[in-house]
Amino acid sequence: MDPRPGLRGLLREGRPGGRPRHRLPLPPEGHPLRPPDIVTKLLAQAVAGRGTPDLVGFEIGSFPRMLRGDIAERLLHDFTPDIEAVPGLKDDLLPARTAPFSRDGHVYAFDSDTPMVVYFYREDLFDEHGLLQGDQTWEEFAEAGARVYRDHKASMCVVSTVGSDPGQVVQSFQMLLYQRGGAFFDADGNLRLDSPEAEEVLRFLCEGLRSGFVVDISDYYGAAMQTALKQGRVIGLPMAIWYKNYGLLPNVPEQKGKWRVRALPRFAAGGGVTAALGGTGFGVVKDKANTRAATEFLFRTWLTHDGQVRRFLETGYLPTRRSVYEDPRLGAYEDEFCGGQRLFGLYRSLLPDVPAFHQSPDQSILYDVLAGNLLRAYRGSLTPRQALKQTAADFRDQAGR
Repeated sequence: MDPRPGLRGLLREGRPGGRPRHRLPLPPEGHPLRPPDIVTKLLAQAVAGRGTPDLVGFEIGSFPRMLRGDIAERLLHDFTPDIEAVPGLKDDLLPARTAPFSRDGHVYAFDSDTPMVVYFYREDLFDEHGLLQGDQTWEEFAEAGARVYRDHKASMCVVSTVGSDPGQVVQSFQMLLYQRGGAFFDADGNLRLDSPEAEEVLRFLCEGLRSGFVVDISDYYGAAMQTALKQGRVIGLPMAIWYKNYGLLPNVPEQKGKWRVRALPRFAAGGGVTAALGGTGFGVVKDKANTRAATEFLFRTWLTHDGQVRRFLETGYLPTRRSVYEDPRLGAYEDEFCGGQRLFGLYRSLLPDVPAFHQSPDQSILYDVLAGNLLRAYRGSLTPRQALKQTAADFRDQAGR
């Protein structure tokens, strides 16, 4: 591939003519690749003109590097004509899950999941602490949660405060922001963070930390979270559906049958009852001998009805095609960890509320500055309003726009 300046610029993590940004060193010999390293190696091989893979998995937070300049257009196969060539596929694919891997109406990767955010809770402890399991608002949840913390030192919501991982810090806020109807960026990549919805959500979390309804945990997966779950100090939390397999099962397998899943409580002022968090998009490098074969592989496995059913049954990843949610095999599926719940009725009901997640080439800058200001707001050194205004100012200064 012709190593033109756009590819070199992205490898340096800067725009042509712009300031350098967030240089990512390659991992040491023998070190497992992290998601950003996969993109770094892909771009390095593209600049070298050799050694690029046929098929690439982009963790959602790493894909924005492909959106700088015309990198995606020049390096990745555009699936849009292939989608349109399959009768009914365009209308069946969930727009909320093509949006993170699209630019200017062109789709460059297919998501592996529709990672809806739900509320996980310990049914036995909710009953023991006298908590209702109906359709309360978040505000009612928070009021009950303050009482539960006062009486039992148990919390019903979690935020991550691990300073070395901006992504986890941001995710705690991101889930509720998108549920409330806010966003980080619009479809054109313009910053939308400084909004009334964002201020409302951040204030809600800050007040929850003070009341004990929300507890701060270093991260969602490590020893501190495991201890809090085992001791009944965390009895519920909003998280993506994949957290059952990657957070709860590894940490508290002995609690099998005690956990349940429900829609998120709704905010009194509006918004939906879910959001989406995470995802991995699979793309194909263009202009290679196997480009067509790799594309056919995705269409004949990843995107088929049966392929999407099998993916859920074997990995827990939700379908990205609307029609697959009606499959009777999924409707009959009983989740043993969640007490035998048949969850696909819930997932079908949440589909209309799954928001699109639009990305920006400068997303990593936002995560860095937002994480720090969220922590300052949680600690009380900034008000929610100050934290959001400071984040917007810091982002524009570093992104140059």
